[in-house]
Amino acid sequence: MGIEGKVVAITGASSGIGRATARLLAERGAKVVMGARRADILAAVAEEIVAAGGSATYRVTDVTRRADLVALVALAVESGGKLDVIVNNAGIGPISRFDALRVEDWDAMIDVNLRGVLYGIAAALPVFQRQMSGHVVNVVSTAGLKILPTMGVYAATKNAVRTISEALRQEAGPNLRVTEVSPGMTSTDFASSMTDAAAREAIEKRLAGIAMPAEAIARGIAYAIEQPDDVEVGSVVIRPTAQD
Repeated sequence: MGIEGKVVAITGASSGIGRATARLLAERGAKVVMGARRADILAAVAEEIVAAGGSATYRVTDVTRRADLVALVALAVESGGKLDVIVNNAGIGPISRFDALRVEDWDAMIDVNLRGVLYGIAAALPVFQRQMSGHVVNVVSTAGLKILPTMGVYAATKNAVRTISEALRQEAGPNLRVTEVSPGMTSTDFASSMTDAAAREAIEKRLAGIAMPAEAIARGIAYAIEQPDDVEVGSVVIRPTAQD
């Protein structure tokens, strides 16, 4: 029970929800193993955590490359002796209307948001099976709960992960926990991946009005992780009170 001493691998850990989760879990005694594409920012986050008395290692990780996820999990096992949790958090959201035909953006969302989660699961499961314990946390989105214009492909990738999470939960047996966390409007750099200027402006305006801090999602992830091994938090929805 609890978080102290657990080894947790986190993708998309250089910013937003991933960074907030790494900081919070390390503060509570976890050994965090961070993956993201930006080495300089990962190093800075790791230094902050260590300076505050926590434990953090990192590896440059592109979740669209299966070998990178295998290497991240291997680093966790090498540095911590085990892997207790993988948080599949990395995601992008270059949203747009379908008739804008931004097919390359569609492909990118499928590769990162869906394929990246599958690669994380594939990397972690053999370790969890050997240990006869483990926890998969998949970060999805409230965009999949209420479908809106411009969000079609993004919501589809997140709902695909929702389906994957439920099927994995049913297959998992008594030794593997599976949690899906659905953030609502959160103050992150989510809009930075958007190539459609109108969609980006609309999201940035919406975020400025009601977004909650990434730490709110980190606390939800921590809540799921800290439960006793025989308690599984299957789904957590966290949104600003003002969100429709």
